[in-house]
Amino acid sequence: MNEKSYTELMKIGAMKRQGKENYVQDLYIDMLLSEIQLNVEKEKLLKKIDCAIDHRDKQKFYLLSKKLVEINKRLGT
Repeated sequence: MNEKSYTELMKIGAMKRQGKENYVQDLYIDMLLSEIQLNVEKEKLLKKIDCAIDHRDKQKFYLLSKKLVEINKRLGT
């Protein structure tokens, strides 16, 4: 007979819930960090695009614009 007390069962239940909550929290943090990283990358790319426009460099502009489209897709915009 391996019966557990009410207190032990409550502790086990709380630990299981905490594990699920930690997973969701970790997932949310990972998504937030990925979005921040993509936004920083996008800002750098926009500055490079502005520079290519200022220097009238069409090839660089088109290349950077393609990269911007890819980043926007990854951001869901």
